[in-house]
Order: sequence, then C-alpha cells, then structure tokens
Amino acid sequence: MASQPENRITVKLKKAGWEVEITCTEEQLKRSIESVLSSLDTKGNISLPGQPSSAEALDSSKKTSRGIIIELWQDGWFSEPRSLSEVDEEIKRKGYNWDKTAISHALTDLVRETTLTRQGNPRSYSYVQKRPPQSKEGNSPKNEKSDNSTDRSLGEQ
Repeated sequence: MASQPENRITVKLKKAGWEVEITCTEEQLKRSIESVLSSLDTKGNISLPGQPSSAEALDSSKKTSRGIIIELWQDGWFSEPRSLSEVDEEIKRKGYNWDKTAISHALTDLVRETTLTRQGNPRSYSYVQKRPPQSKEGNSPKNEKSDNSTDRSLGEQ
C-alpha cells in the first residue's frame, strides 16, 4: 500500500520590509506563522535565539561617552596616563563612535569631579585616575595591593 502524499501549503508573508515564504502541512501552518511573526518585532527587526533583542541593543546604543569613560575608569584603564587620542581609540574599539570634542568634554567633567586628573599642557593633556574606583568589597585596588604587601612582609619575618 502506498502512503498518500501530504497536502503542503505555501504561504508568503510580508511585514515591514521582510518577505517570508512558508511551505508546510495544514497542521503546521498556524504554528509556523506564529513562530515567524513572533520573531519579528513591531518595527520589523528580526530577533533570533542567542542574539540580543532590539530592546537590549537599544539600551547599549543609549550609552554616553561619559558613561563609557566611567566604565573604563572602573575597569582600571586610567591607572596609566592616557591621551585624548588613546581614549578615542579605546572607545572606538568598544564599538562606539563619538566626536573627540564630546569625549574631551566628558573627560573635562570627570576632572572637575575629581575622578580623573590631567597632566601636561593644553592640546596635549594626559588623563589619569585621581582616585581608584571602589571594588565590590568596598576596598580600592590600591588598598588591596597594600594589604598584599603587608602579608608578604609579615611572611618574610
């Protein structure tokens, strides 16, 4: 006895610049359409498993140059003097592209707030942390280092 071929249906969906063609059985149709439509957000952006949603991408696009510079400071990146060009390159490496004047203004604000200090002459400043960021335990990296050196000196006695 030969089995009967399944009746397959082909449907084309168009939404917000996307065109999808689905070919499936009648029983699979509703689930397939719901799956396709649920993966498209209201603006027509597709979200695939394992990729950030458009809301997560929007959050990362709302970061300011000041916010990224503060993140760099918290990571200890300003433990060494850094020029405006170095800061600009690091921000670009992280995937952001701001004008150097915006970065310069953010750095100047952080100098005024005593988070950073600047060394050198106008047009050739270097920026370095004035105070180290607080670690999660409430100790600064500098304090942790001095604690370790105390432990070593006690062990050597």
